[in-house]
Amino acid sequence: MRGPDGHPRVRAVRPVGDDRHVHTIAERSVSPVAARPLLLAIVLTALLAVSPLLAGCAGSSGGAEGDDDTAHDRDAVPSASAARWQPRPGTTWQWQLSGHLDTSVPAEVYDIDGFDHTAATVAALHRKGRKVICYISTGAWEEFRADAKKFPASVLGKSNGWPGERWLDIRRTEVLEPLMAARLDMCRDKGFDAVEPDNMDGWRNRTGFPLTAADQLRYNRLIARLAHERGLAVGLKNDLDQIPQLVGDFDFAVNEQCAQYGECERLKPFTDAGKAVFHAEYELPPSRYCDQSRELRLSSLRKTYELTAWRRTC
Repeated sequence: MRGPDGHPRVRAVRPVGDDRHVHTIAERSVSPVAARPLLLAIVLTALLAVSPLLAGCAGSSGGAEGDDDTAHDRDAVPSASAARWQPRPGTTWQWQLSGHLDTSVPAEVYDIDGFDHTAATVAALHRKGRKVICYISTGAWEEFRADAKKFPASVLGKSNGWPGERWLDIRRTEVLEPLMAARLDMCRDKGFDAVEPDNMDGWRNRTGFPLTAADQLRYNRLIARLAHERGLAVGLKNDLDQIPQLVGDFDFAVNEQCAQYGECERLKPFTDAGKAVFHAEYELPPSRYCDQSRELRLSSLRKTYELTAWRRTC
């Protein structure tokens, strides 16, 4: 979050012919002695008729090359990416991380705190036809979270500008991966459709660690993979510089203040790929950014830094 200072199913083959039926015809038509060669000819004919179907069946059940791959793809079980929610540009949203949750807002998507809200709340929003995003911090430690004591001091860096929060050493994936996996398990188990992982741009901030662009790419892709493994869509939070490399890994984007800082054009790779950009401004009035938001197909809101229920739309 930018602070106030800006910064293969196999097809069943229907049998062709029936051996018992062939034998009955042969025995009715000829004597037992003469039946043997005729019977052999009939059986061979039947086998020749069935063999193309058997070959096709074998191709669809695994490993044949060429055209059989296409048949395999048609009948494959849908992939996890096909099953995930994929928000499209222009999808309306509400972002509320503090105060009593107002579920009356006429938005298609609610982005709410994953720790603060229950499975019952998520289910109630689903009954209203809403999709629900699970907000968690993946790049910063928060002293007020139930799992705060599980983070060793060695991975805690400088303050990120918000009270009780400190940047994480995202290079330490042997420590952070199980912790973040547990948080994503929570989101999945509560029934959320997606996750908004916050503080995903530490490499561009003074974290107390010598983080590089490569470190951030590696970590952000780790978070995306963990979310996808749990059937959750995942959004890229800010980190504009790495959008070209990460747009294929994420299902949507969440951005703060791109209009204020003249950065909204940099989000086009997401909308060009048919992926939503959920955008918020804190200081500019809607008249200053809504025309551009409509042109770029951004889902834009005016919010306060506290992210209460209050909102203004374009």
